[in-house]
Amino acid sequence: MDQLPAAFERAGNEESWAVADAISRVLENSEELRSWRRRLLSACMKGLVAMYSSNKDESRQEVERSMLLRLEELLRVVGEVDPDDWYNLVKTGLKYRYTDEAFLKVLNVAFQLLYKTESSLSQ
Repeated sequence: MDQLPAAFERAGNEESWAVADAISRVLENSEELRSWRRRLLSACMKGLVAMYSSNKDESRQEVERSMLLRLEELLRVVGEVDPDDWYNLVKTGLKYRYTDEAFLKVLNVAFQLLYKTESSLSQ
């Protein structure tokens, strides 16, 4: 289970995310669920960075949209991110997807969730 999130980082690997969803359902009432979701959030951000860097032409919009929805959902549940992952996502996303409405919408939601006054990132 510790090594699975690395597989989720690969750009466009939807089958792996189906496994992640199944594991999340199994861990639903477990103490490990929060840690698992944090690793998934990190993998999701790294996957989006890889996707944006390798597909500068926006040719895989459906896969990106699905990852953005997953990112938004995980951000709402976890409520915190690794600062390095966050920086890389924002930097790469704004570089390659600054006109993509779906990316900007999720980025706006993320700012609202992560930079509220009780958040560690707001400091």
